[in-house]
Amino acid sequence: MLMLVVIASGLGVVALILRLFSPQIRKYAAGGVCRSTARLDGKVALITGANSGIGKETALDLASRGARVILACRDVEKGEEAATEIRTRVGGAKVEVRELDLADTCSIRAFAQRFLREVDHLHILVNNAGIMMCPYMKTVDGFEMHIGVSHLGHFLLTYLLIGLLKRSAPSRIVVVSSLAHNFGWIRFHDLHSHGSYNSGLAYCQSKLANVLFTRELARRLHGSNVTVNSVHPGTVRSELMRHSTAMSLLFAVFPMFLKTPKEGAQTSVYCAVAEELQSISGKHFSDCAPAFVAPQGRNEETARTLWDVSCELLGIEWD
Repeated sequence: MLMLVVIASGLGVVALILRLFSPQIRKYAAGGVCRSTARLDGKVALITGANSGIGKETALDLASRGARVILACRDVEKGEEAATEIRTRVGGAKVEVRELDLADTCSIRAFAQRFLREVDHLHILVNNAGIMMCPYMKTVDGFEMHIGVSHLGHFLLTYLLIGLLKRSAPSRIVVVSSLAHNFGWIRFHDLHSHGSYNSGLAYCQSKLANVLFTRELARRLHGSNVTVNSVHPGTVRSELMRHSTAMSLLFAVFPMFLKTPKEGAQTSVYCAVAEELQSISGKHFSDCAPAFVAPQGRNEETARTLWDVSCELLGIEWD
């Protein structure tokens, strides 16, 4: 009984401290802000998963700078709702919605084919869409969902659009990764978790794959005037956490530690527009500043092997 009283008292003290310091905690948790005032008039930006969360906020920001913004969304209806909201908030915003399901390579190819037929330039590609800690599922092509959507889907999309990005140079690619890459390992012996599955580890593997893809792509794009950088958006209040009951409960109790979607989008926007990043490529950013990359995310051999395996899985050749 005494132990319960001590625990309850301790929790009460913690709750009181958090309440008292909530404004300071929120200010710290909000993180960095993109200070660039760069305009994007005449530029074209493509953002995956832009119907909600940081994707929608990224689209809103780029549209406010004058860019023609294309929202690539699996759910077109939600995409149209997001586009309507952006047009309402930004007078004269040029926003379009196109269907793209990153869990289906046929959808990706169809999207790219239409995009290349109808759009003459592409200056900013934000590989934003992702999935987090979902139950074991496979994509249409049989890939484990995390690695299939977050890495392989974006790998194929970038491959199909890289020619247009080069012709539109200077252009930029932004890959939304996560601090979680620190806890990831590329399990080449069981990339799709056939042997065993842990949703947290699968998520971390996909975020590490994002970092490795960024670094290897930057190496291959050297001298092309196309840059690519990865970002950690922070811990953001979004729909991504819908598959994790524990995390949803934790952040419901401690909401002051979460970023808003607008705050979470700042680093994506920074990497897409900041003048000082014009020639910076292959780096990782968080809170609009260079961020630490785990040793496994800096391994060149792993990056090259992942590249080759990805090409093989997707049936493409990308030199």
